[in-house]
Amino acid sequence: MTTSAAPVGVFDSGVGGLSVLHEIRRVLPAEDLIYVADSAHCPYGGLSRLEIQQRAHALSRFLIEQHAAKAVVVACNTATAAAIDELRRCVPGVPFVGMEPALKPAAALTRSGVVGVLATAATLGADRFAQLVERVADGVEVWRQPCPGLVTQVEAGDLDGPRTRELLQRYVAPLLARGADTLVLGCTHYPFLRPALLELVGPSVEVLDSGAAVARQLQRVLAQHRLQRHGGAAGQLTFYTTAPTSAPTLQRLWGAPVPIAHLQPLV
Repeated sequence: MTTSAAPVGVFDSGVGGLSVLHEIRRVLPAEDLIYVADSAHCPYGGLSRLEIQQRAHALSRFLIEQHAAKAVVVACNTATAAAIDELRRCVPGVPFVGMEPALKPAAALTRSGVVGVLATAATLGADRFAQLVERVADGVEVWRQPCPGLVTQVEAGDLDGPRTRELLQRYVAPLLARGADTLVLGCTHYPFLRPALLELVGPSVEVLDSGAAVARQLQRVLAQHRLQRHGGAAGQLTFYTTAPTSAPTLQRLWGAPVPIAHLQPLV
Protein backbone atom coordinates (compact mmCIF):
# COMPACT_ATOMS: atom_id res chain seq x y z
CA MET A 1 0.00 0.00 0.00
CA THR A 2 1.37 3.41 -1.01
CA THR A 3 1.96 5.79 1.89
CA SER A 4 2.89 9.44 2.24
CA ALA A 5 6.46 8.34 3.09
CA ALA A 6 7.01 7.10 -0.47
CA PRO A 7 8.96 9.32 -2.89
CA VAL A 8 7.76 11.35 -5.86
CA GLY A 9 9.31 10.37 -9.19
CA VAL A 10 10.16 12.98 -11.82
CA PHE A 11 11.56 12.37 -15.30
CA ASP A 12 12.48 14.34 -18.39
CA SER A 13 14.25 13.74 -21.67
CA GLY A 14 17.31 15.30 -20.03
CA VAL A 15 18.26 18.00 -17.56
CA GLY A 16 15.44 20.41 -18.46
CA GLY A 17 13.02 18.97 -15.94
CA LEU A 18 15.26 20.34 -13.20
CA SER A 19 13.45 23.64 -13.78
CA VAL A 20 10.31 21.86 -12.57
CA LEU A 21 12.13 20.00 -9.81
CA HIS A 22 13.33 23.32 -8.35
CA GLU A 23 9.70 24.43 -8.07
CA ILE A 24 8.57 21.11 -6.59
CA ARG A 25 11.33 21.36 -3.99
CA ARG A 26 10.20 24.88 -3.10
CA VAL A 27 6.50 24.00 -2.80
CA LEU A 28 6.94 20.55 -1.23
CA PRO A 29 10.22 20.66 0.73
CA ALA A 30 9.45 17.57 2.85
CA GLU A 31 8.99 15.21 -0.10
CA ASP A 32 11.64 12.69 -1.14
CA LEU A 33 12.27 13.29 -4.84
CA ILE A 34 13.80 10.98 -7.45
CA TYR A 35 14.81 12.59 -10.73
CA VAL A 36 15.76 10.77 -13.93
CA ALA A 37 17.40 12.61 -16.82
CA ASP A 38 17.02 10.44 -19.93
CA SER A 39 19.86 12.29 -21.63
CA ALA A 40 20.92 9.25 -23.66
CA HIS A 41 17.72 9.70 -25.68
CA CYS A 42 17.58 13.50 -25.67
CA PRO A 43 16.04 15.36 -27.38
CA TYR A 44 12.67 13.60 -27.40
CA GLY A 45 11.56 15.99 -30.14
CA GLY A 46 13.58 13.92 -32.59
CA LEU A 47 11.87 10.64 -31.67
CA SER A 48 8.66 9.17 -33.00
CA ARG A 49 5.53 9.21 -30.86
CA LEU A 50 5.89 5.46 -30.26
CA GLU A 51 9.53 5.85 -29.19
CA ILE A 52 8.60 8.61 -26.75
CA GLN A 53 5.85 6.43 -25.31
CA GLN A 54 8.30 3.57 -24.88
CA ARG A 55 10.76 5.82 -23.03
CA ALA A 56 7.99 7.23 -20.83
CA HIS A 57 6.79 3.74 -19.91
CA ALA A 58 10.32 2.51 -19.18
CA LEU A 59 11.15 5.45 -16.93
CA SER A 60 7.81 5.27 -15.15
CA ARG A 61 8.29 1.56 -14.50
CA PHE A 62 11.72 2.26 -13.03
CA LEU A 63 10.35 4.91 -10.69
CA ILE A 64 7.30 2.91 -9.63
CA GLU A 65 8.65 -0.64 -9.50
CA GLN A 66 12.13 0.03 -8.15
CA HIS A 67 11.48 3.11 -6.03
CA ALA A 68 7.78 2.69 -5.17
CA ALA A 69 7.02 6.24 -6.35
CA LYS A 70 3.63 7.42 -5.05
CA ALA A 71 3.25 9.85 -7.95
CA VAL A 72 5.13 10.56 -11.18
CA VAL A 73 5.72 13.97 -12.73
CA VAL A 74 6.32 13.90 -16.47
CA ALA A 75 8.52 17.02 -16.48
CA CYS A 76 8.66 17.18 -20.27
CA ASN A 77 6.12 18.82 -22.57
CA THR A 78 6.93 16.49 -25.47
CA ALA A 79 6.54 13.34 -23.35
CA THR A 80 3.35 14.68 -21.79
CA ALA A 81 1.82 15.30 -25.21
CA ALA A 82 2.82 11.88 -26.52
CA ALA A 83 2.42 9.60 -23.55
CA ILE A 84 0.63 10.83 -20.44
CA ASP A 85 -2.85 9.69 -21.43
CA GLU A 86 -1.55 6.19 -22.10
CA LEU A 87 0.46 6.19 -18.86
CA ARG A 88 -2.68 7.03 -16.91
CA ARG A 89 -4.58 4.21 -18.62
CA CYS A 90 -1.85 1.63 -18.11
CA VAL A 91 -0.93 2.55 -14.53
CA PRO A 92 -4.25 3.52 -12.93
CA GLY A 93 -3.02 3.19 -9.34
CA VAL A 94 -0.42 5.95 -9.58
CA PRO A 95 -1.26 9.61 -10.24
CA PHE A 96 0.65 11.22 -13.11
CA VAL A 97 1.17 14.98 -13.36
CA GLY A 98 2.19 16.37 -16.74
CA MET A 99 3.22 19.62 -18.33
CA GLU A 100 0.98 22.15 -20.05
CA PRO A 101 2.42 25.28 -21.70
CA ALA A 102 1.42 28.40 -19.74
CA LEU A 103 -0.92 29.59 -22.47
CA LYS A 104 -3.86 30.33 -20.19
CA PRO A 105 -2.02 32.90 -18.02
CA ALA A 106 -0.34 34.27 -21.15
CA ALA A 107 -3.70 34.85 -22.82
CA ALA A 108 -4.90 36.70 -19.72
CA LEU A 109 -1.71 38.76 -19.49
CA THR A 110 -1.12 39.88 -23.07
CA ARG A 111 -1.88 43.50 -23.88
CA SER A 112 -1.32 43.24 -27.63
CA GLY A 113 -3.46 40.14 -28.01
CA VAL A 114 -0.52 38.25 -29.51
CA VAL A 115 1.26 35.39 -27.70
CA GLY A 116 4.28 33.45 -28.92
CA VAL A 117 4.95 29.87 -27.84
CA LEU A 118 8.50 28.53 -27.97
CA ALA A 119 8.57 24.72 -27.89
CA THR A 120 9.60 21.60 -29.76
CA ALA A 121 7.89 20.77 -33.03
CA ALA A 122 6.46 17.63 -31.40
CA THR A 123 4.80 19.63 -28.63
CA LEU A 124 3.42 22.28 -30.96
CA GLY A 125 2.10 19.70 -33.44
CA ALA A 126 0.34 17.55 -30.85
CA ASP A 127 -3.43 17.33 -30.60
CA ARG A 128 -3.07 18.14 -26.92
CA PHE A 129 -1.60 21.57 -27.74
CA ALA A 130 -4.26 22.30 -30.37
CA GLN A 131 -6.94 21.50 -27.80
CA LEU A 132 -5.25 23.80 -25.28
CA VAL A 133 -5.26 26.69 -27.76
CA GLU A 134 -8.93 26.11 -28.55
CA ARG A 135 -9.80 25.94 -24.85
CA VAL A 136 -7.96 28.97 -23.44
CA ALA A 137 -6.89 31.33 -26.23
CA ASP A 138 -10.25 32.78 -27.22
CA GLY A 139 -9.64 36.09 -28.97
CA VAL A 140 -5.85 35.83 -28.64
CA GLU A 141 -3.53 35.28 -31.60
CA VAL A 142 -1.15 32.40 -30.82
CA TRP A 143 2.02 31.97 -32.85
CA ARG A 144 3.84 28.66 -32.61
CA GLN A 145 7.64 28.70 -32.88
CA PRO A 146 9.53 25.39 -33.05
CA CYS A 147 13.05 25.75 -31.63
CA PRO A 148 15.32 22.98 -32.92
CA GLY A 149 18.71 23.02 -31.27
CA LEU A 150 17.87 24.80 -28.02
CA VAL A 151 17.45 21.62 -25.98
CA THR A 152 20.86 20.44 -27.18
CA GLN A 153 22.43 23.73 -26.09
CA VAL A 154 21.00 23.39 -22.59
CA GLU A 155 22.07 19.75 -22.35
CA ALA A 156 25.60 20.90 -23.19
CA GLY A 157 25.44 23.57 -20.48
CA ASP A 158 25.66 26.40 -23.03
CA LEU A 159 23.09 28.84 -21.64
CA ASP A 160 24.38 32.12 -23.03
CA GLY A 161 27.10 31.42 -25.59
CA PRO A 162 27.14 32.85 -29.13
CA ARG A 163 25.42 29.81 -30.67
CA THR A 164 22.66 29.82 -28.04
CA ARG A 165 22.06 33.54 -28.45
CA GLU A 166 22.00 33.15 -32.22
CA LEU A 167 19.29 30.49 -31.97
CA LEU A 168 17.25 32.52 -29.50
CA GLN A 169 17.41 35.57 -31.77
CA ARG A 170 16.36 33.48 -34.76
CA TYR A 171 13.32 32.07 -32.97
CA VAL A 172 12.20 35.15 -31.06
CA ALA A 173 12.54 37.77 -33.80
CA PRO A 174 9.54 36.54 -35.89
CA LEU A 175 7.33 36.50 -32.80
CA LEU A 176 8.25 40.04 -31.81
CA ALA A 177 7.75 41.18 -35.41
CA ARG A 178 4.17 39.87 -35.23
CA GLY A 179 3.52 41.91 -32.11
CA ALA A 180 3.89 39.28 -29.40
CA ASP A 181 4.28 40.90 -25.99
CA THR A 182 4.08 37.61 -24.06
CA LEU A 183 6.21 34.54 -24.67
CA VAL A 184 5.49 31.05 -23.34
CA LEU A 185 8.38 28.66 -22.72
CA GLY A 186 6.79 25.37 -23.75
CA CYS A 187 9.81 23.18 -22.98
CA THR A 188 11.24 22.55 -19.53
CA HIS A 189 14.77 23.16 -20.80
CA TYR A 190 14.00 26.72 -21.84
CA PRO A 191 13.63 28.38 -18.40
CA PHE A 192 17.38 27.97 -18.01
CA LEU A 193 17.75 30.30 -21.02
CA ARG A 194 15.57 32.98 -19.43
CA PRO A 195 18.42 35.45 -18.60
CA ALA A 196 19.72 35.38 -22.17
CA LEU A 197 16.19 35.58 -23.54
CA LEU A 198 15.26 38.57 -21.38
CA GLU A 199 18.31 40.43 -22.65
CA LEU A 200 17.01 39.91 -26.18
CA VAL A 201 13.36 40.85 -25.68
CA GLY A 202 13.65 43.62 -23.10
CA PRO A 203 11.46 44.47 -20.13
CA SER A 204 8.26 45.09 -22.11
CA VAL A 205 7.86 41.40 -22.99
CA GLU A 206 6.60 38.91 -20.41
CA VAL A 207 8.18 35.44 -20.37
CA LEU A 208 6.18 32.63 -18.73
CA ASP A 209 6.76 28.97 -17.95
CA SER A 210 4.64 26.41 -16.12
CA GLY A 211 7.06 24.95 -13.57
CA ALA A 212 5.44 26.60 -10.55
CA ALA A 213 1.94 25.65 -11.73
CA VAL A 214 2.98 22.01 -12.09
CA ALA A 215 4.41 22.01 -8.54
CA ARG A 216 1.12 23.37 -7.21
CA GLN A 217 -0.82 20.77 -9.19
CA LEU A 218 1.36 18.03 -7.72
CA GLN A 219 0.62 19.41 -4.26
CA ARG A 220 -3.13 19.28 -4.96
CA VAL A 221 -2.91 15.72 -6.32
CA LEU A 222 -0.93 14.47 -3.31
CA ALA A 223 -3.36 16.14 -0.92
CA GLN A 224 -6.33 14.68 -2.78
CA HIS A 225 -4.89 11.16 -2.43
CA ARG A 226 -3.78 11.83 1.16
CA LEU A 227 -0.19 11.23 0.11
CA GLN A 228 1.41 14.58 0.92
CA ARG A 229 4.32 14.28 3.30
CA HIS A 230 4.53 16.78 6.14
CA GLY A 231 7.34 17.45 8.56
CA GLY A 232 10.18 19.76 9.35
CA ALA A 233 13.02 17.77 7.80
CA ALA A 234 13.91 18.32 4.16
CA GLY A 235 13.20 15.38 1.89
CA GLN A 236 15.95 13.39 0.24
CA LEU A 237 17.02 13.96 -3.34
CA THR A 238 18.12 11.16 -5.67
CA PHE A 239 19.42 11.79 -9.19
CA TYR A 240 19.90 9.42 -12.13
CA THR A 241 21.02 10.01 -15.68
CA THR A 242 21.09 7.62 -18.64
CA ALA A 243 24.11 9.49 -20.04
CA PRO A 244 26.96 10.15 -17.56
CA THR A 245 28.20 12.98 -19.79
CA SER A 246 25.18 15.02 -18.67
CA ALA A 247 26.19 14.89 -15.00
CA PRO A 248 28.23 18.16 -15.00
CA THR A 249 25.33 20.09 -16.53
CA LEU A 250 22.90 18.48 -14.10
CA GLN A 251 25.08 19.54 -11.18
CA ARG A 252 25.36 23.07 -12.52
CA LEU A 253 21.65 23.52 -13.19
CA TRP A 254 20.64 22.07 -9.85
CA GLY A 255 22.97 24.57 -8.20
CA ALA A 256 24.53 22.27 -5.63
CA PRO A 257 26.82 19.23 -5.63
CA VAL A 258 24.72 16.07 -5.63
CA PRO A 259 25.55 12.41 -6.23
CA ILE A 260 24.32 11.22 -9.62
CA ALA A 261 23.91 7.54 -10.45
CA HIS A 262 24.18 6.14 -13.96
CA LEU A 263 21.05 4.40 -15.18
CA GLN A 264 21.44 2.10 -18.16
CA PRO A 265 19.61 3.62 -21.17
CA LEU A 266 17.42 0.51 -21.57
CA VAL A 267 15.72 0.82 -18.19
